[in-house]
Amino acid sequence: MNKINEAVASEPARLPDKHPRQLNGFALATFALILGFSRPLYDLVRFAIQSDLYSHILLVPCISLYLVWVNRKTLPPAGDVDRRLAMFFLLPGLVVLGGYWLAVFSGTELAWEDSLALTTLSFLLLFGGICGLFLGRPLLRALSFPLGFLVFMIPLPVFFLNRTEDFLQHGSAAVAYGLFKISGTPVFYHDLIFQLPGMNLRVAPECSGIHSSLALFMTSLLAGYFFLHARGKRVVLALAVILLGLLRNGLRIFTIGELCVHISPDMIDSYIHRHGGPVFFALSLIPLLLLLFLLVKSDRLTVKEKSGRI
Repeated sequence: MNKINEAVASEPARLPDKHPRQLNGFALATFALILGFSRPLYDLVRFAIQSDLYSHILLVPCISLYLVWVNRKTLPPAGDVDRRLAMFFLLPGLVVLGGYWLAVFSGTELAWEDSLALTTLSFLLLFGGICGLFLGRPLLRALSFPLGFLVFMIPLPVFFLNRTEDFLQHGSAAVAYGLFKISGTPVFYHDLIFQLPGMNLRVAPECSGIHSSLALFMTSLLAGYFFLHARGKRVVLALAVILLGLLRNGLRIFTIGELCVHISPDMIDSYIHRHGGPVFFALSLIPLLLLLFLLVKSDRLTVKEKSGRI
């Protein structure tokens, strides 16, 4: 009996498990945050339902939750409170929220997109602060991609959206002009207007393809997360989407112009112009999948080389 008591006494004392308490605190703090932002989040849902460009917002939290769920068995336990990391997110979140309310009380009229961008950004920053307070740095590092993916919940501010559409318009028009020159079709191009034989063709903001480009960019990030280990290769895959978007839209403009020249100017009102976006989007997936295949193959070779050295 004495030996048993000595053995028990020699064992190090075990501290009570604090992780469930931290997770409970995280859940309560998150619930309180959602409750406090219930009106802006409700407006965000309404906005996403009514918008063709931002319909993906409703899926983003579901995707992030799914990414956490599939990796739940490999996640480290919640660690110690990281106040420095928490303040890194909490302070900017409070500043953004304060700036929003200052604009509201001063009578500044904000566009709906700008208002939702500010409130959603503030919500996500404060949520990041809560994660720092209750989850700890190791767990946050493991959840960095699912948490970072939530940034796609933020609508683009009007200024940034206009600049992005302008870039895609001019870039796509430049690609289309190059294709017209290669094909030998007589063309004069100036300020987004193509003068073709028998007609003029203007590249409108609706032709920028920003919706499909955004969807393709999000797809590339998810594909890189699931299939690639090297961050550099993930970046290459994501940046390739920009080039693919310009090529896709340029090809669409070129195709419509060629149909109008060689068949009839009435082709400007054809199905391929009004509803051909999904077709060209599907075509852009082919080079993206090919690039992903090459990057995965290269990534596996790199992993084998590193494991062989070890």
